[in-house]
Amino acid sequence: MEPRSNDRVVVYDGHCHLCSGWVQFMERHDLERSFSHIPMHSSQGRELLTQHGIDPDDPTTFLVLDRGRAYTSSAAAIHIVGALGGVWRLALVARIVPRTWRDALYGVFARNRYRWFGRRVTCYLPGQSETTRAEAEAKRR
Repeated sequence: MEPRSNDRVVVYDGHCHLCSGWVQFMERHDLERSFSHIPMHSSQGRELLTQHGIDPDDPTTFLVLDRGRAYTSSAAAIHIVGALGGVWRLALVARIVPRTWRDALYGVFARNRYRWFGRRVTCYLPGQSETTRAEAEAKRR
């Protein structure tokens, strides 16, 4: 399924603990569930990365598609946090730092993400934590 121009999609590294944590953060704070999450290891994720000039076999960034615009690296991270609304919009202030500086720092994290944060054996799929929470809530009743 190809995203429509008004869709909001995050293509993320589901094997990376940091990236999976990012998606879990969004699941907790994106109360309107406005973003869809697609692992870059899926066929759809690989296709979207390729369409936007990102090597799916050696991704150094994630991809955010929001209503026809594409964001990568630090711009993607800032965009996502700002799009959560409320107090999270304060993250948009980070745009005052020159993009080359932000992306250089982002690149350090991207290149070292597995070494610093670890690698998952299985790909994290959104909704896992929601399912677990719903099951726990049902058991409490």
